[in-house]
Amino acid sequence: MRTAAVSAAALLAGCSFGSPSGPAVPSPSGAAASACRDLAEALPERVDGQERVTREPVSDYTAVWGDPGIELRCGVRRPERLTSGSEHYNPLAEAVVVNDVDWLLEELADGHRFTTVGRDAFVEVTVPAAYAPEVNALTDLARPVATTVPRSPT
Repeated sequence: MRTAAVSAAALLAGCSFGSPSGPAVPSPSGAAASACRDLAEALPERVDGQERVTREPVSDYTAVWGDPGIELRCGVRRPERLTSGSEHYNPLAEAVVVNDVDWLLEELADGHRFTTVGRDAFVEVTVPAAYAPEVNALTDLARPVATTVPRSPT
């Protein structure tokens, strides 16, 4: 019985560390999907000093740098904090502007999530606290976002 428990624990440990999975892949459509594909081609090889890594599933809508991963997802849904009628709606939510790109700022238990606003596609970047100050990662991502994800007319 003890051997089975140890084997199961070893198997679970192997699964946890074997092949790290990447961020959940969004499913944008129309102009957002096109902008996200353009962004994928323009993304840098390094963000905040971290090398880009390949994680499964591979997608034009996601990218990861470093370990722990700085994760980018393009074409995500409008954040609840910006959605009128949502339980978490907050029109006065914190935001930052980095190199002319506006980002909604959300503090997480272990870092921050930044989501572009005022663009044809919502681009979400999650930065672990290991890279504090987390906003620094946005300096490497602002130019590709600004040049490939057009400003929204509204």
